[in-house]
Amino acid sequence: MPVINTPVSSGLKLMVQTGIDEKGNPVIRSRNFARVKPDASDEAVYNTAVVLGSLQEHPVAAVRRTAEVDLVFEG
Repeated sequence: MPVINTPVSSGLKLMVQTGIDEKGNPVIRSRNFARVKPDASDEAVYNTAVVLGSLQEHPVAAVRRTAEVDLVFEG
């Protein structure tokens, strides 16, 4: 019996490097953006992240997409 997932919400996280700690490791902080359309393509979300990243004071280290789905057992 299959489990069906239905997208509920989506978000975007820009991981930015805000500095370097005393051991020489990068300090990473996240900038969170909510209310991304769940049906938006990954390419569209990434392109949006690039534009938002260009507006940041610190360099972008990573782009992450978060998703929340409802799981329903169909059987």
